[in-house]
Amino acid sequence: MMLFVGGVSFFVMLATFPGLMLLVGLYGMVSTPEAAADQAQGLAALMPSGARALLAGELQRLAHAPVQALSAQSGMALLVAIYAAHRGFKALIAGLSFVHGDDAPSGLVRFNLLALGALAAAFVLLPALSVAFLALQFAARTLGLEVGSEGAQWLAAGGGLILSLTLIYRFAMSSRPVLWQASAAGAVCASGLTLLASWGAAAYVNASQGLGAAYGSVTAVVILLIWLSWSVQAVFFGGALATEMEQRLKVTRGQA
Repeated sequence: MMLFVGGVSFFVMLATFPGLMLLVGLYGMVSTPEAAADQAQGLAALMPSGARALLAGELQRLAHAPVQALSAQSGMALLVAIYAAHRGFKALIAGLSFVHGDDAPSGLVRFNLLALGALAAAFVLLPALSVAFLALQFAARTLGLEVGSEGAQWLAAGGGLILSLTLIYRFAMSSRPVLWQASAAGAVCASGLTLLASWGAAAYVNASQGLGAAYGSVTAVVILLIWLSWSVQAVFFGGALATEMEQRLKVTRGQA
């Protein structure tokens, strides 16, 4: 499992910064790059402080970069993001299939198509969740409702994570769709463990006083990798829970 965790963590980190460039560039077409940076920083509250500082610094750099420079770099960023995200989804699906113990593993073509489908769904789902979050904020302001921005960002991030993991467990973990109840339960568990992983990584970094002295200028990258690896393990644990729950549900229904 450590091989799958390492593969997913590496490719997620590789896709993160080109993805941020695309986010700021696309968001700037309908709003301002600064607004994209502010929203992304709010949704990055799931990260420990050290990794969040790295992300915030990169977002501020992109938000103040010339639009022409971002447009010129977006093509290369798109290629790197697609390549890294596709490899990351392949590692994630392979790990979840291993956890599930699928007795009919996908062939090479179907496996790559499944990873591409998951990647396409992510590209559609993330902007849709972002638009929905902004629409809720706008509606709340229009109606004069007081909505805590930090709480709303946590709810939006948590709800989007639960929805995404439910769909992944349901359709990507096995050659046959996993039961909805098991997929949702695994997604809720994995999302809660991801929050614990964030708090645990922050506590670990704060307790490790020599971490900055040991890694120097790459300390933030090391913190990001620690958080990613723990979060990916939480996702795999949620897949294991969904698998066990599905087996119990099938046995119960068979007895009934």
